Amino acid sequence: MTALRLALPPLETLTLDSPLEFAWLDRQGKLTDQGRGSLAQLGQVHKGVAVECYLHPRDSLLASLELPNLPPARIQAAVGCAAQALILGGCESMHIVHSPRDAEGQVQVAWLQRALLEHLGTVLRQSGLKLHGLYPAAYCLPVDATQAPVVAVRDEHLLMRRSQDRAQVHPAVDAALTELLNSGGVVHWVGAAAPDNALVQSLPEDRAWSGKAPGWGLHGAVQPMAGNAGGWGRTVACMVLAVAVWAVGLNLYAARQVEQGQQLKAWMAQRVKQAFPALPMILNPLQQARQQLALRENGAPGDSGFTRLVQQAGSAMPFMVGSLQTLVFEHGELHLSPLPGTPGGGRDKAWQLSLTQAGVEATAVADGWVLKTTGPQPLAENDSE
Repeated sequence: MTALRLALPPLETLTLDSPLEFAWLDRQGKLTDQGRGSLAQLGQVHKGVAVECYLHPRDSLLASLELPNLPPARIQAAVGCAAQALILGGCESMHIVHSPRDAEGQVQVAWLQRALLEHLGTVLRQSGLKLHGLYPAAYCLPVDATQAPVVAVRDEHLLMRRSQDRAQVHPAVDAALTELLNSGGVVHWVGAAAPDNALVQSLPEDRAWSGKAPGWGLHGAVQPMAGNAGGWGRTVACMVLAVAVWAVGLNLYAARQVEQGQQLKAWMAQRVKQAFPALPMILNPLQQARQQLALRENGAPGDSGFTRLVQQAGSAMPFMVGSLQTLVFEHGELHLSPLPGTPGGGRDKAWQLSLTQAGVEATAVADGWVLKTTGPQPLAENDSE
């Protein structure tokens, strides 16, 4: 049995007439034919054939997570929670998939907008082709027996595959390649223009199509759906994902003393700090990321005192760090709601005095504390930032 593989253009530009590369592989995974054409042309000649599609590097959104040895259901939930930090926004519009956890504790995560995947499904149905699998671009590459990295360049992206499930896509080719070569291991380069380096071993260009597809992919959101049943199916899937994310988030907060939860929160805090370097302190990664995104979307000038209040809260209220259930900034006030059982610091007046001296008023409310500035921020504080 032969297999037809397609290298897709960016999905937002995909039409029936979009030119793309294709290849035929035999049962042993060896290339027998390749060429360029469109979905319309391929559908006319090979109507009803099942195809393996490989995303354009720009659509190949991948990340690797290190997770403890958890049951599959818990891994799914942890991935859903971590995806909020990876995407830095709501996951409702995204289709998120992941690999099994490997021997080194690594889990590969891929995601893409559902609207783009549904568009791909529509165009494939119009062409008469059937989807067998959909994978990020790098999974088209072969796997070396020693798990040495196999790399190729496609459309100004460096594709890298290390194992059946582990792969990467880098938009900065030179920087990624330099880092890889500096690691000191052998690198297998597929195709022409291989770097002049003793560590680089060249592979024929036709090997770029020969990789065995992983056992997971993004095709679940592209499969044809019949009428309203499909619509309800997507709705239920979104609800299940939302509930899973909410449940694991709540569970990780409640079990914050558990080592795996602490590691995940530290990783999320690092991601938010990288995305928003102006934040002086990370108290609650997801809440602060949402707050910063909302400020950007609303076109708010500066941070309207948000940065100052978060910094003062982190300095004067250490019992709140890592113990927040919600963090909301509106109308110049920072609302802090701790997790149940968190020490409230109500009897200790020292931290309240510290805030007052910094020009911040702290007011106790039913679900926590409200902080607001009592005067303009001192110049010295701005300079120190």
